[in-house]
Amino acid sequence: MALETDLHPNALRQAFGRFPSGIAALCAEIDGAPQGIVASSFTVGVSMDPPLVMFAVQNTSRTWPVLRTAGRIGVSVLGTGHDGVCRQIASRDGDRFAGLSLHEAETGALFLDEAALWLETSVENEIPAGDHAVVLLRVHGYSTHDGAHEPLVFHGSAFRNLAVPAFA
Repeated sequence: MALETDLHPNALRQAFGRFPSGIAALCAEIDGAPQGIVASSFTVGVSMDPPLVMFAVQNTSRTWPVLRTAGRIGVSVLGTGHDGVCRQIASRDGDRFAGLSLHEAETGALFLDEAALWLETSVENEIPAGDHAVVLLRVHGYSTHDGAHEPLVFHGSAFRNLAVPAFA
């Protein structure tokens, strides 16, 4: 078996797309307006003590420099009905929050309705990593909604739903 050595971004994006991931919207209200980004690089369980999660953000992001100033950032692990929501928040044009059902914590963290998981977080550390930064977030609280919403999965450059087990 020979390994592919084409490491150009498009080839890597296609290769990395073979790894399924959840998608998270990271949102907060800043100066009276919702701000947010979407991350398919979101990872939970980085550390339990202290409780840390992480994601990677492109250095060219115009939203992250604004969002990182929030005292608290709401992380919504997107649910099965959120594929359009994901595209909307990730858009570079228009009102990215028009028509979305949001819940605001007293801290300014914003959460999306029908998410699989909510995490209230703050920025713990930011580490340069090539054309991205790896951001560690400290978890201050969470809600699983009693498992009411299944997560949306990103795999092979497409949004997918998890299959429901035949025997639960």
